[in-house]
Amino acid sequence: MKRDLERMNNLGAHFRLVAGAGVLLLALLEANAADWPGFRGPNGSGIGEVVGLPVAFGPATNVVWKTPLPPGKSSPVLAGDHIFLTAHEGGELLTLCLDRETGRVLWRRRLRPARSEKLHQLNSPASATPATDGENVYVFFGDFGLISYGRDGRERWRYPLGPFTNLQGMGASPIVADGKVVLVCDQDENSYILAVDKDTGKTVWKTSRPEVVHGFATPSVWQPEGGALQLIVPGSYVLIAYSLETGEKLWWVRGLTWQVKPSAVTEGETIYVTGGAPGVEPGERLFIPPFDEAIREADADGDHKISPAELPEKWKPNGSWRAIDLDIDGFLNEREWTFYRARRGGENATLAVRPQKATGDLTESHVQWRYDRAVPIVSSPLVYENILYTIKDGGIFTSLDPSTGGVLKTARVRDAIDNYYASPVAADGKIYLASETGKISVIRPGAQWEVIAVHDLGEPAYASPAVSDGRLYLRTDVALYAFGEKR
Repeated sequence: MKRDLERMNNLGAHFRLVAGAGVLLLALLEANAADWPGFRGPNGSGIGEVVGLPVAFGPATNVVWKTPLPPGKSSPVLAGDHIFLTAHEGGELLTLCLDRETGRVLWRRRLRPARSEKLHQLNSPASATPATDGENVYVFFGDFGLISYGRDGRERWRYPLGPFTNLQGMGASPIVADGKVVLVCDQDENSYILAVDKDTGKTVWKTSRPEVVHGFATPSVWQPEGGALQLIVPGSYVLIAYSLETGEKLWWVRGLTWQVKPSAVTEGETIYVTGGAPGVEPGERLFIPPFDEAIREADADGDHKISPAELPEKWKPNGSWRAIDLDIDGFLNEREWTFYRARRGGENATLAVRPQKATGDLTESHVQWRYDRAVPIVSSPLVYENILYTIKDGGIFTSLDPSTGGVLKTARVRDAIDNYYASPVAADGKIYLASETGKISVIRPGAQWEVIAVHDLGEPAYASPAVSDGRLYLRTDVALYAFGEKR
């Protein structure tokens, strides 16, 4: 009873917070029955309205329970007394349901895929975080597609997808919004965004994304004042908004980097997006000519394509040829050259966009500010108590004024100078950062933020934490922990 009342109070806090920002929580993510309904919680914000979270914790400190898990890099999601996760084992794809009070595995469901996609060494067959509407769970595997289970583990529907042509494997997570399961499928050829009915698994709409190639960003939802719900989708070179109801492309902002992994976050009328990629630091940018000029100089055999042997040394990629040969035919055509040219001339940046009710290209008219330093490669930004935070590899933690982009403080997190693939989360006057080697930092938020504590779990951590009911839920390579003060 006490726990139910606490959840009701937390829900009321969610309503006050989100409605005050002009967004209807029920229509947006149906999170009324789910404490932490998807990647980074309500609308991907990374913010929980809970109290009593621990400052001191570790392998032998304030451990409520610890449950060993098969490999996987998806983050935990919370719905009532259940926790949902994905994993892989012995060539099978697993969906797991755990009891939130004890950590006991209630059920596991297995899929044996007919294919195995090529993955980056840091990717996983179970990277995408599940989504839940509070009763059912929706999971995505790059080797299979979408599948939904009820809270009792019964399969509700499946929606096979792929195979995909993403160079490093798929990584975006599904979200549940306005009765739909939405999934972004960015790849080297034929990128698209898809919405299916959450109850039947039937296609509601599917919209092509020809402007982008391989990417990994999970969408978020935004509602302009007095307007309809929009899907906010970062991708290679461009941020695009779509109608949640119809999938129609509404507006876009150019100027993102070539491979975007972080999700955008929304706060009131403003959208914050960040994204860095290797080879796009200021000293590594290269301005190469349009395709017609390149052909005149480099197309020795006159086939209107450029082979590796024909590509001049001055235009060589700073990565593999496969990364720019999108259709894998051994040549660069005009489409591939255009993407490659944008990639070498791109910029890493964090920016703020205030679209209002505008449509079309908003690059020159609605970008409030742009900041090109300390740009994260994987971790999504966090807006908490009117300050914007980012965490970059090397443990570089930055606080920015969200209205101007002005730097408030940037410094390395002491004792946690590491790579960061998990995104920060915040609640109860604390920010939690999880590094690749399992160092978990507790930050006191503010313009001049401070490190309160750093705890070493001694296990790699790639999943973003979840917070609810006075507990911090954190997945490592080998286990899921529930940390909390003794009650």
